[in-house]
Amino acid sequence: IVARTVGPCRQALKDAGVEAREVREVVAVGGSTRVPLVRRQVEEVFDRPPLVDIDPDEVVALGAGIQAGILSGGRRDMLLLDVVPLSLGIETMGGVFTRLIDRNTTIPASVKETFTTAVDSQTSVDIHVLQGERELAADNRSLARFKIPITPMPAGVPRLEVTFLVDANGILSVTAADMRTGVERSVEVKPSYGLTEQEMERMLEESIDHAEDDVRQRQLREARVEADVILAATRQSLAAHGSLLAPGETDEIGVTVAVLEAARAGEDYVRIRDAVDALSRTTEPFARRVMDESLREALASRRLEEL
Repeated sequence: IVARTVGPCRQALKDAGVEAREVREVVAVGGSTRVPLVRRQVEEVFDRPPLVDIDPDEVVALGAGIQAGILSGGRRDMLLLDVVPLSLGIETMGGVFTRLIDRNTTIPASVKETFTTAVDSQTSVDIHVLQGERELAADNRSLARFKIPITPMPAGVPRLEVTFLVDANGILSVTAADMRTGVERSVEVKPSYGLTEQEMERMLEESIDHAEDDVRQRQLREARVEADVILAATRQSLAAHGSLLAPGETDEIGVTVAVLEAARAGEDYVRIRDAVDALSRTTEPFARRVMDESLREALASRRLEEL
């Protein structure tokens, strides 16, 4: 049990961006810190014995008193900073969790990011707000869902600006806006509502225990999304501009498409990415001809003074 506390200690150092030797004092909190084994473990991790001058049972009460003094304005020699206890973000293509506000970010905090669509002619986008430290959306805590209507356009053309704002009270406001039409939708939620300290601790421990597998699963899903996008674009271009294909090019592209489809069905994300790169290289000359043709068609009906 004592050994399991080493992981969270090292994670706290990593989150703070400091080395153990940079920590001046380690304050012992709680009756269990009187146990010699616990004190030895602390000394091994931080290379210094814990500070036990204050009664471990009274430390929390003293800290609460100091915090009350700061909040009431009685103490002005200290600055109290609250932080986001768990990362906040949204679900993106492939069911992965995309973080917008990282854990331990001081609040108030505000972040904006731009997203687009992966499917042609979408009429709306589902914004799924999540909280947690796992790489896949399904493994994190769902906070809210809402839809924003968008104008049907080809995949990759719409631009959605998603804003996460956490105020000083810990209230999260999420706003999604269609940058083309100005239409926006928003939702407010308190991320910590209904979440106990034990549940937060469990979520952090699970993220550490499953870190390696989570990263592998995320890389696999992102590679499959990338494969789906290039396969769809290739098929669409072949159907619309087949006349621009050079002799033998159809067979060459067909082979690389088949290789990518086979790789996508497997579990090796490196193989999928290599197959995506191979298809991209194979279709590059064809793509250039398609672009040139599109430019010629666009310029054919334009007068010189309009250019």
